[in-house]
Amino acid sequence: MAATPELAAIAMDPAWLPHRYDESLDAVHFVRLTREEHRSVTFVTDEYIPAGAPRLVLRRSDVAAALAQRPPAPLHFIFHSAYCCSTVLARAFDIEGVSMGLKEPLILNDMVGWKRRGADPLRLGAILDSTLTLLAQPFAPGEAVVVKPSNILNVMAPAMLGLRPRSGALLLYAPLPDFLRSIARKGLWGRRWVRELFIGQLRDGIVDLGLGEQQYLDLTDLQVAAAGWLAQQDLFERLVDRFGAARVRTLDSAALMARPRDSMERLSDLFGLGLDEQAIGKVLAGPAFTSHSKSNTGFSAADRVAEQRDAAETHADEIEKVAIWAEAVAAAAGVSMKPKAPLL
Repeated sequence: MAATPELAAIAMDPAWLPHRYDESLDAVHFVRLTREEHRSVTFVTDEYIPAGAPRLVLRRSDVAAALAQRPPAPLHFIFHSAYCCSTVLARAFDIEGVSMGLKEPLILNDMVGWKRRGADPLRLGAILDSTLTLLAQPFAPGEAVVVKPSNILNVMAPAMLGLRPRSGALLLYAPLPDFLRSIARKGLWGRRWVRELFIGQLRDGIVDLGLGEQQYLDLTDLQVAAAGWLAQQDLFERLVDRFGAARVRTLDSAALMARPRDSMERLSDLFGLGLDEQAIGKVLAGPAFTSHSKSNTGFSAADRVAEQRDAAETHADEIEKVAIWAEAVAAAAGVSMKPKAPLL
């Protein structure tokens, strides 16, 4: 059955972002955001989306029928381990006429939540496929869509890449000492966050470090942060092994910030964007690389180094000891501290 004109118009309008999925009703919640509003928010989550943004709920099957009229745009991914400049890159790929970056769409988080509640794998795969189609809707014809999911989506990265065999993916991470400094700098909130993340990783079955349940309970906050980081490194390594370096590359945030031009050039190749030197220069001079991704205030690579140094001075002893412990755990578990297929 053909979609009604009104529904077709909504489905074809990139300003209607698929925001949440309700599995009980098989319905998609949409929120209307302009490209400028995408640029202004840190993430496309309810914490940052304007309170008065228009919203609507549609049956997924109706939207899917409407979208059958539109060929999907190229879709690529930035999977990350958190606190590694992933938002910088998502902002960098907001290049009119070339690509659009989506920053942590919540509808993908809903897929993880549903999975953890025991979703039927076949149905979950079908809904995930529909969700990726919904997200592959750029603001201008010919643009690719580059999605930076929340890092809780890493467990679903194999499924997402399997469903989209033409998609490329960057696996972005911070060097372990930098990651630990970021967590320590955020105090109690950061330490609580890594424990919540690690609990989710245990539930997802992606932690295989050779430690027992009691040993995990005995870990300090920064040891938990390091264990979670190692689990993600192990997952990244397996993604490279499964999908190959032609589709999946790895990059650490220190290399990204030290060599942003080289990074953008090679990501352009990985995602098939065809950016020339002038276009890359414009990106590097734009807000993604010159302002803080959370506050939009001026923020350079040197500022990031200074921020990390301040945390290092306060927590140096603990960070050093945890880093040594993590290296020993990684060696015993056969986990590489630097995944294969580096972008640079």
